[in-house]
Amino acid sequence: MTAWLVLASIGLLLALLVHGRIPPAPLFAGLATCYYFSGLLDQKTWLASYTNPALATLVMLLLVSLVIERSPLLERLSDRLLQGSTRGALLRFTSVTTLFSAFLNNTAVVGALLGVVTKQRHHPASLLLLPLSFAAVVGGVTTLVGTSTNLVVSSLMVNAGMPALGMFDPSWVGVPIAIVCVLVLALCVGLLPRNDAGDRELQQAYFLEARVEPASSLIGASIEQNRLRSLEGLFLLELMRDGRLISPVAPTEVIEAGDVLIFTGEVDKVAALQRFDGLQVFGVEADSLLRSNLLEVVISSQSELANKTLREVDFRTMFDAGVVGIRRGDKRLTGQLGRVPLHVGDSLLLAVGPDFANHRNIDRNFHLVGGTVRPRLTPLQGRLTLGGFAAVIALSGFDVLPLFSGLLLLLAALVMSGLLTLGEMRRRFPFDLVLTIGSSLAIASVLEGSGAAELMAGALRSLYDGHGVIGAFVGIYLMTVLLTELVTNNAAAALAFPIALSTARVFGADPMPFVMAVLYGASAGFLIPFGYQTHLMVYSPGRYRMMDFVRVGLPVSLAYGATVLLLVPVFFPFAR
Repeated sequence: MTAWLVLASIGLLLALLVHGRIPPAPLFAGLATCYYFSGLLDQKTWLASYTNPALATLVMLLLVSLVIERSPLLERLSDRLLQGSTRGALLRFTSVTTLFSAFLNNTAVVGALLGVVTKQRHHPASLLLLPLSFAAVVGGVTTLVGTSTNLVVSSLMVNAGMPALGMFDPSWVGVPIAIVCVLVLALCVGLLPRNDAGDRELQQAYFLEARVEPASSLIGASIEQNRLRSLEGLFLLELMRDGRLISPVAPTEVIEAGDVLIFTGEVDKVAALQRFDGLQVFGVEADSLLRSNLLEVVISSQSELANKTLREVDFRTMFDAGVVGIRRGDKRLTGQLGRVPLHVGDSLLLAVGPDFANHRNIDRNFHLVGGTVRPRLTPLQGRLTLGGFAAVIALSGFDVLPLFSGLLLLLAALVMSGLLTLGEMRRRFPFDLVLTIGSSLAIASVLEGSGAAELMAGALRSLYDGHGVIGAFVGIYLMTVLLTELVTNNAAAALAFPIALSTARVFGADPMPFVMAVLYGASAGFLIPFGYQTHLMVYSPGRYRMMDFVRVGLPVSLAYGATVLLLVPVFFPFAR
């Protein structure tokens, strides 16, 4: 009975995760807490989940990445790689991205290259940004530190009494996966959208909100008389009056005081509004706006802005910046700008004030497209930091120094050198990730201990009856892929791991191939942009549609899966 109740609670958890209204961290922590008070989870196991060595290693890796991502090396190298033919540039660029993602946090890699790709003029950004995200994902499965998911699986193995993964244990299958997927991406370049700058639809990706002040000369004249229809690069889309939306706006519509004019258009054509007196662009005088620095940002997965409106959070006070426009993928959002609920992955065009860079919440809330508010490392600092990180990885790979100890020493050196401050560590500390992963480990132990995982393993055996251990292995991989497309990759690994372990026991097989199916399957999210953080980072800057991910992600996912299913049994045999 207990096992069925646990399975029911997991089903409810998955439903809430798919719904997306509540962030994963409170959901996982809440379920782990319920298990504790119901007696399914003892205090020692619960607390030990949050002090897991692999989780501590992951936290230090992310903190070290705060300095590494400020190195200009990636940007300089990438600009050279992007020259030449489109297919050749894509092949070189994705190959280098996979290499860096094997050792650096993939979010940091994509964040560092996002601005480079967006601003370069060699090729349309849409041909490169989605491959950038995919390459960062496949690069992550080649080493233990390439993605947090690998460290989560390693920690689950230790909890289950198995040896921890070595630095290059995932490389046996991970490197072939990366090679195959990079080649598939190069072959599928024709399936990517070519969002050229001259495309009218893309020129209207942002929308601007302008309010008519009481003293404006626009009042009393029609849209046509005020020549609001003939603005270069801007198009009057809607008019908001006394809470009522007028759309489309007729040329004969007479302007009244307090009207809110909603335009779509090109970012660099905002100057067209300068000639109208008494016109404010989202609370900023047009002249003042044009003297400001315009900056594009993408809302991060850790942002407190998600599912809130600009008015609710008092955006201007919070960041010393005004929002000029919002873009979500290739969609033109409509309605009043301040009342639009923001989503993770939305692109915001900001008119930033002089104090913007001094706000300490910028990095946590945004990925900056084309820059950083923090100072770049000097060439010498960059070489020393990257050299120190490479030394830590090498010493760990050759079993000379544990990864935890090496990262701890490097972190201490970065703090003492002033390249990383305690304040920055406090602001960027991944509390949500720690809460999610720690709670996931606790939930995984309940799945195993309650017999729920064994029930699922029995169901898998019945489902694949007649196909033996190979059928069950394929089933575990497909189940993990489905979970990672629907929920987060770390959650997918934590939920699938105990089921994989129980399935191996049911068939009397070595657990390693099933564990590795979970490890690789948990990173195989290519079809839905909302399933992986790096996908969301490129979604709006690349102006993609959902079908762009499906069109390109499907062949990549099939190639990825075929490589996993063929090679895992070779390098990790089923026989004990």
